[in-house]
Amino acid sequence: MRRLPINITPAERLARVAVGLAGAVAGLWLLTSVSGVGLGILAALLVLAGLDLVVTGALGFCPLYRRLGYVPRSLREAR
Repeated sequence: MRRLPINITPAERLARVAVGLAGAVAGLWLLTSVSGVGLGILAALLVLAGLDLVVTGALGFCPLYRRLGYVPRSLREAR
């Protein structure tokens, strides 16, 4: 199995995991407390966005960065 290249700095990885966990927990809390369908959909989207941030932060790879060709300056200098 091929490993994905790391294209996120360590500080951004930590921030993504922290913000993602906060978003996922808040979304789950909202899912249990909302009564409308529209609000439930928004809460579910918040959970999914939070999980996406957690996964990209944990892996250190952002598919959007690769698609845009973006590499952080600190990682460009390290190569």
